[in-house]
Amino acid sequence: MTDDEWQAHVTREAAKAIGAWLEGRGRLHQPIAALTMADLEAMASNAISSFVVLGSRRIKAEPEMSDQLLWLLSA
Repeated sequence: MTDDEWQAHVTREAAKAIGAWLEGRGRLHQPIAALTMADLEAMASNAISSFVVLGSRRIKAEPEMSDQLLWLLSA
């Protein structure tokens, strides 16, 4: 998987995590302006968690292609 393909994959997975959080809260029908700071922080946390999990899997699967990702996750 190229870096561009991986970034697109991670973006999709983060969007799914945010959607799942919103759906779990029953807020898909509300506009973004109705979200509280706590809501935004929870969505960000879900997206970051997805990134860390997917990044860890990529490092394990393709260690030779993951130097920058390893640096980012270990910083």
